[in-house]
Amino acid sequence: MISGPTFDKRRIRTHYDLATPFYRLFWGRHIHHGFWEGSESPAVAQQKLTDRVISEAGFRGGERVLDVGCGIGASAIYLAKAFGCDVTGVTLSPVQARWATLAARWHGVGRQTRFLAADAETVELPAESFDVVWILECTENLFDKPAFIRRVAEWLRPGGRTAICAWQLGDGPLDDEARRLALEVCEEFYYPSLGNTDDYRTWFIDAGLTVERSLNWTDRVAKTWELSLESVDRSHVHLFARLIGRKELPFWDRYRAILRAYRTGAMTYTCWIASKPD
Repeated sequence: MISGPTFDKRRIRTHYDLATPFYRLFWGRHIHHGFWEGSESPAVAQQKLTDRVISEAGFRGGERVLDVGCGIGASAIYLAKAFGCDVTGVTLSPVQARWATLAARWHGVGRQTRFLAADAETVELPAESFDVVWILECTENLFDKPAFIRRVAEWLRPGGRTAICAWQLGDGPLDDEARRLALEVCEEFYYPSLGNTDDYRTWFIDAGLTVERSLNWTDRVAKTWELSLESVDRSHVHLFARLIGRKELPFWDRYRAILRAYRTGAMTYTCWIASKPD
């Protein structure tokens, strides 16, 4: 694991409060990577990633789900609408929580969903109350990752499972350039640290969870950043970003860093499926 620069959660909250409209504009409803198998559109690729995680996690329908880092609610709404799930979403951003609440009502699943503006590392939720803890691209922002995985284990009912898609540090010895790239991503995306495959596996085991599988999807998701760069360059949105707060919206100039990190092996993108013993 490597540790990034020092900052507080207020910076992370401010970032997502300001950046969410831009993420929605350029990434769509699902504010996460896409899964590419060909020439799919970004929207189709993002839905494919969601569907792949659902398949790997073994959804049957009707599960009680905790969506940590729920963004503007797209995954929660889809799980409620397509699978009849009861979903609680948690996001550090009040803007995202309000957005998700309104979107869920618009899609007719307001009663099956609830969204909390809360810190996932301190929020109080009933023990053993969820069948699935769903976390797409959120653990990167957490300060004490091992302690959080222990919280996930506490929230899961016996026999429950967690699905976590994570940006990770590359495996094996990293040279100075690889570490520089990973640290640059941490700085620009407000990540306190990044763990590698061995770190995550150890955290799951220490929390009493059984790792069912880990899937390296780096090659399938990297196109997200290629298309994002093209989209941003065409739109000139970075000019507007400078007007409303350049310090809080630096990521438009840093997409190349994450793309280089993926291509060189400095970072990977991994889907984890782990279960709590009965």
